[in-house]
Amino acid sequence: MTEPTAPADLQELIEAIAALEEYRERLVADTMTMAQRAKITKSQVMANLEPELQQIDNTLQQLRDQQTALAGSN
Repeated sequence: MTEPTAPADLQELIEAIAALEEYRERLVADTMTMAQRAKITKSQVMANLEPELQQIDNTLQQLRDQQTALAGSN
């Protein structure tokens, strides 16, 4: 995900954070369901998912930082 070029308003940030959190939860849940069907261990799945989860977490932190900065400026 790239950073927006124009500052987003607070409501847009809140919606983006909620959507990304929901995506992260769904990604883990769906992947774990598929792994169970394929008889892959949870540790193997999480090891494979970790880079993507880390990227999502980093993006979430950037959005939360923007939200805090924007809320503080109001």
